Amino acid sequence: MIKRIHSGGEFEPKIGYCRAVVAGGFVHVAGTVGQGDTVTEQCASALETIKGALEQAGSGFDKVVRVNYYLPDAAEFEPCWPILAEAFGENPPAATMIACELIDPKYRIEIEVTALA
Repeated sequence: MIKRIHSGGEFEPKIGYCRAVVAGGFVHVAGTVGQGDTVTEQCASALETIKGALEQAGSGFDKVVRVNYYLPDAAEFEPCWPILAEAFGENPPAATMIACELIDPKYRIEIEVTALA
C-alpha cells in the first residue's frame, strides 16, 4: 500500500509531487525548503515542515535513516549544524551535503529525508 501526504505547498500541484510518500516500510520526504531570510531560519522552517510530514506518516526524527542537504553556498552549512543536531538528537541519520542551485535563488537550504514508517 502507498500513502501520499500533501502539505499544501505551492510547488506540489505545479510540479506534480507530494510532500511525502509512505511505501515499503519507509517514509520518503521530498526535498523541503523553508521560509525566512537567513539560512538558519530556513533550515528550522524546513525541519518543521518535515516534522509535520513525518508525524502524518506515523514517524518522527528518531526514525530518520537518511538525510540529504542541498545548499547553493556550502559555507552556509555550518551555521545549521546546531539546529540539525538538536532535531536528530541521539538518533543521527546517515547524511550527505551537496552544493548546488535550488529552484529559486531566495532558498538557501533544501532538506530531504528517508525514515522508517
